[in-house]
Amino acid sequence: MSNQIQTSPAEIAVTGAFVRQTNRFSAAFGDSPDELPVEQGRYRLIWSAACPWAHRAVIVRRLLGLEEAISLGTVDPLRPALPHTDWAFTLDEDGKDPVLGIRYLSEAYLAADPGYTGRPTVPAVVEIATGKVVQNDYFKLTNHLETAWAPLHKQDAPDLYPLHLRAEIDELNGQIFHDVNNGVYKAGFARSQEAYEAAYHTLFERLNELEERLSISRYLFGDQLTDSDVRLYTTLARFDIAYYTAFRANRQRLADYRHLWAYARDLYQTPGFGDTTDFDAIKRHYHLSVLLAAEGSNPYRILPKGPDLSQWNTPHGRHS
Repeated sequence: MSNQIQTSPAEIAVTGAFVRQTNRFSAAFGDSPDELPVEQGRYRLIWSAACPWAHRAVIVRRLLGLEEAISLGTVDPLRPALPHTDWAFTLDEDGKDPVLGIRYLSEAYLAADPGYTGRPTVPAVVEIATGKVVQNDYFKLTNHLETAWAPLHKQDAPDLYPLHLRAEIDELNGQIFHDVNNGVYKAGFARSQEAYEAAYHTLFERLNELEERLSISRYLFGDQLTDSDVRLYTTLARFDIAYYTAFRANRQRLADYRHLWAYARDLYQTPGFGDTTDFDAIKRHYHLSVLLAAEGSNPYRILPKGPDLSQWNTPHGRHS
């Protein structure tokens, strides 16, 4: 079987719209009996540098100084040639994660639930002692790292989820998720013209609103960097290099927005963002192993040369 994502029929509605699968392991971190203990060295965070959902967890881990508390495992951005959708540890020696000793992420999912039939997704928090996935709720994971994991934050860690802004952050995060983060996937994985156009229009309407919002403040909430900025950044970083072409989100590029483009460059040049952004992995994943290959529109597996990534390091002027 060729390397390609296998979107489950359960994720395509009768209208042709893409409906993302729910997260199977959503336990919170904390001190209660039904919560996952917060403990240094107990867990390993598995990510793909190509995946925006996993990338935001890695950014927050870096910003909060949790690198020593939670180890990091990386899967190949190209999916393995298997009869099911999976992620592989082919970047590691002998093709195995050096801590968990597994070749495929599905092994950790099946260790947690032998009857698991969904796609093995990243980010996945794996308990090292048992080899089981214990958390894969990409929507709440950064919030857990920002709150329950506070005792292990570095001394000067930013408050990405301040109590007085949480209701507003949650509301904006929901809008960003439905219309932008997942909006590009709704356009890219649509199986009808109507579903595609609905996602397309919603995506760019929301980007227009965010462009206006960022015309009067450095970040989404004034001068304070928050969880919302992390969530928006991971989609913006992939926009021109992947979504514009591979997902047909082609009304305009990120670089065509005055404020969104400057804002994205500002974040990219902030420690924790650009140094965890792997454009090569992103490009290879979206152009060689996902939508274009699956649809036969890139049968010769040609990797695009552009865009010019040096532009990400140009002055952004957002300080003023």
